[in-house]
Amino acid sequence: MGFGGISIWQLLIILLIVVMLFGTKRLKGLGSDLGDAIKGFRKSMDSGEAEKPAVEEPKGQTIDAQARKVEEPAKKD
Repeated sequence: MGFGGISIWQLLIILLIVVMLFGTKRLKGLGSDLGDAIKGFRKSMDSGEAEKPAVEEPKGQTIDAQARKVEEPAKKD
């Protein structure tokens, strides 16, 4: 007996049908996407978001909005 009355042979048949329906490339992509999502979730849980502020405040930097003229180098004739 396997999981909940399902034998190993029935699980293999279900796996074979799933692979035939979706293909190995699509299943591989789905698995890697799921793994990345789990890693991101764990990382966000471990980082302790309570310690970091939700929005970072600007540090007093300003942007110089004046346009500066760029001079072209003199051409040698």
